[in-house]
Amino acid sequence: MKERLFIISQYLLPHHLLSRLAGCLAECRVRWVKNAFTRWFAQRYQIDMSEAQVEALDGYEHFNAFFTRALKPGARPLDSATDSVLCPADGAISQLGRIEHGRIFQAKGHSFSAVELLGGDVQRAAPFLGGQFATVYLSPRDYHRVHMPLSGTLREMVYIPGRLFSVNQSTAENVPELFARNERVACIFDTECGPMAVVLVGAMIVASIETVWAGLVTPPRRQLKTQRYDEAARAPIQLEKGAELGRFKLGSTAIVLFGPQQVQWLDELAANSPVRMGQALAKQVAQTHTEAAQSEAAAPTNC
Repeated sequence: MKERLFIISQYLLPHHLLSRLAGCLAECRVRWVKNAFTRWFAQRYQIDMSEAQVEALDGYEHFNAFFTRALKPGARPLDSATDSVLCPADGAISQLGRIEHGRIFQAKGHSFSAVELLGGDVQRAAPFLGGQFATVYLSPRDYHRVHMPLSGTLREMVYIPGRLFSVNQSTAENVPELFARNERVACIFDTECGPMAVVLVGAMIVASIETVWAGLVTPPRRQLKTQRYDEAARAPIQLEKGAELGRFKLGSTAIVLFGPQQVQWLDELAANSPVRMGQALAKQVAQTHTEAAQSEAAAPTNC
């Protein structure tokens, strides 16, 4: 009954108003307010400040600066294998697997459309149909910057307006098409594994989503907005593997998409597996096959 009432409340609450109010509190610079809120949050979620560049809780100008805090060099070492695909964020795997019949598995019998996730454009979604997806949920205690799984050149960024349902296991299991209904920012890159999409999904009390090239993306006017970054539109933006891509101010979810036969998720990963930014999430299929062929060609033959 408690869970059912929670789900009902998700449809009734003024999502955007609550999120904007949370954003105002998170940007408050009144010392006693921001320090008290930051100390409560750090204690409530057992934040490990020894990893942060600024360890003192009162050393941040406002709560958002604390929430999106930078880590010390080496706190998140990047997997060194040349064929690895990195996890973009700290958190836990919500789901990962194949995009089947154009749909991405959510939880407990629910799925959502890849086309809708990427803003309703069939051509934008076409390269990912039959490909692979991984959904990483960031909890309040996690590091909230999102990084590049592979080196890539930004092709397009799309802001897709939507609701702001809470994102957690309960809503994933009970709110149909949750991730394709919430406000989100889809970033499309060209990589050595073909097109890659990294979708930053908002949630209730997520005050904003930022990217390193555009700054604050949400909250804008609530209408779909597309920006192209190809050579015909503006100077190309290239980001290296492991480089920061963007950040959440008060958390949510990152979804990574690849096309068919490009990557293979590691066998040890499954729903609810804890992950950290920089660890290997998958292997590049094409590179793995190439290395295997080279090893076979180099092996001595018996005549």
